[in-house]
Amino acid sequence: MVNNRSNKFSLERNRITLLKPMLPTLHANAPMEKEWVYEIKYDGFRCITTINKNTISLQSRNGQMLNDSFPEVVRFLETLSSRGLTSFPVVLDCELAVLQSDYKANFQAIQKRGRTKTQSTVEHLAKEIPATLCAFDLLQLGTEQMMNTPYIQRKEILLKLFKQLELPENTVHLSDKLLQYVPFFNKYDDIWNIVLTHDSEGIIAKKTTTKWEGKRTTNWIKVKNYKIASCFITAYQKDNGYFHIGVFDQNEKIVSIGLFSHGLTAEERSALLQVIKNNNIEENDRYIKVPPSICVDIHYLELYDKELRHPEFKQFRLDLQPNECTISKIMEKKVNIPESVQLTHPDKPIWENPLVTKEEYIHYLVEVAPHFLSFLKDRPLTVIRYPHGMFGESFYQKNCPDYAPNFVQTVNHENIEYIVCNNLETLCWLGNQLAIEYHIPFQPFQHTKPSEIVFDLDPPSVDQFSYAIKAAKMMKEVFDQLNLHSFVKTSGRKGIQVYIPLPDDTFTYEQTRTFTEFIANYLISKEPSLFTIERLKKNRNNKLYIDYIQHWEGKTIIAPFSPRGSDFAGIAMPLYWDEVQNNLLPKQFTMKNVVQKLKEDGDPFQSFWNVKEKQPFEPVLQFLRKV
Repeated sequence: MVNNRSNKFSLERNRITLLKPMLPTLHANAPMEKEWVYEIKYDGFRCITTINKNTISLQSRNGQMLNDSFPEVVRFLETLSSRGLTSFPVVLDCELAVLQSDYKANFQAIQKRGRTKTQSTVEHLAKEIPATLCAFDLLQLGTEQMMNTPYIQRKEILLKLFKQLELPENTVHLSDKLLQYVPFFNKYDDIWNIVLTHDSEGIIAKKTTTKWEGKRTTNWIKVKNYKIASCFITAYQKDNGYFHIGVFDQNEKIVSIGLFSHGLTAEERSALLQVIKNNNIEENDRYIKVPPSICVDIHYLELYDKELRHPEFKQFRLDLQPNECTISKIMEKKVNIPESVQLTHPDKPIWENPLVTKEEYIHYLVEVAPHFLSFLKDRPLTVIRYPHGMFGESFYQKNCPDYAPNFVQTVNHENIEYIVCNNLETLCWLGNQLAIEYHIPFQPFQHTKPSEIVFDLDPPSVDQFSYAIKAAKMMKEVFDQLNLHSFVKTSGRKGIQVYIPLPDDTFTYEQTRTFTEFIANYLISKEPSLFTIERLKKNRNNKLYIDYIQHWEGKTIIAPFSPRGSDFAGIAMPLYWDEVQNNLLPKQFTMKNVVQKLKEDGDPFQSFWNVKEKQPFEPVLQFLRKV
């Protein structure tokens, strides 16, 4: 079947006019005038996509056909006729990407997909790491050519088409709909906050009146989300004009991390060349080599395959010694802490075993921010601060302190000025204040009704954690029978918490109490020797406490991905249900391994927000009224 499809498309390829893409111009800063809007830049393969009734073409920036490498995308596009697409051809300008989050693409994954040629491996990767067509422009719809239509009108027509076909109106990680619309933002600050939070590649600023041009243009401006690496020059390559750069590894050996040419002014390039010639230790037909002595800062996007991606000169570092340019420092700074947050005492130890410094803690917050902030958003925040780490006393903080910077948003409730952590800057500032635990209410401040139900399963001690596992699995069985979508996480200490997302501002706390009390009593009726709803610890008789009373207006729960003030640097870790097995232990999830687990396994709560509006909770309430 695949071979037949490939033959069919090979005929079409000969009839396609290769389109030269419209390319943005790189600038350090985005234009701010009213006629400009902004899109997320995804790191993938530029792809002009042509959809005819019987044929599909995925054309790369260089005119190569990508159909055979991305069969899952071709198969999805073939379903558009059954979704209601009737106007042919449709020509889209897209980025073909493997989404890592809604706003970030995985460069390594798309490179792997592009290099793979063996059919069986291609099909395997299509299932394991499927690509998504992120459509940002419409060039033709049926007989109507769009290239002379202003950008903002093209976007309106494209969005209308996506709504008609019931395709995602924004990029959605882990969606089975592999053609998605890339929205634009009117405010630069809004999109740049997203870029920093998700560590996106950058943005494209686009002039709303622009017609589509098949060339590089200043009507599209790209701004990259650069990081900075300090390194030293190792050589100048004569045949291409590039400067090779390196750093020291832990064994004090020089490690090459790439080469650069862009970013230097004519004067800087001339001065650098002269210094290299004056200090060379070896010269041949291709290279002039120098000892580690000339230190520079380099802008780059990420460290990929042991080299800096898209390196560009930023500045000379006359204040640095070569031995200060190390691979470990680059690894430490591979996350972007907002410039507005000044990290103090970065080497301060916060946990002892495992050893976690303040800088490592902030890095954790930055790396989980895309997942963490979605739960903190618009929730009045109660934090527990540990000014001396786990080595001293802690205290609760609800009121925002007077010295908080301007970017910290607040909301007043019952005469308390709560912090609302809606951006990466606030999260990093809180981390620098050594706010370790993040407790949130069950609804955003705009609403009075719960946005989720949470059961807190609290065993007598971590030695009875198996009780929590048993209770959670019993709940899952009931929820499945009721067609309710549920999620599970560890508390980060000794318990488990089970979530049922709800449509916002729909069901009252009184209605959810009817449900939570019913579930708690049901579990006790099944296992009276293991479970209790007795609030007083002294009367629980070594049983697991099913806390459904805590789910009420004004109460709080530890947020998913929040660290805990535990001796093992525990995390309130979301899990897949199949991970809830008898060998599960809270200490498996610490600040040292959670980020890697997320990268390898994905976010178990990824679909939490999509499930909310579809949750069939009303039929459950109707059932309980009859019981």
